[in-house]
Amino acid sequence: MAVKHTPTGIVHIGQKGGITGCGTDTKEHSNHWSNTSEKITCTKNGCH
Repeated sequence: MAVKHTPTGIVHIGQKGGITGCGTDTKEHSNHWSNTSEKITCTKNGCH
């Protein structure tokens, strides 16, 4: 599953309402996140 941070357009491993692969909490500013099937674009440790 992938989740997109809409303000930056970066796609992370994870899902809305949880923690991304690189440790970001998607519950903070939840309206900035959306589940997606796009390719992961985050290069931080845990997502790439």
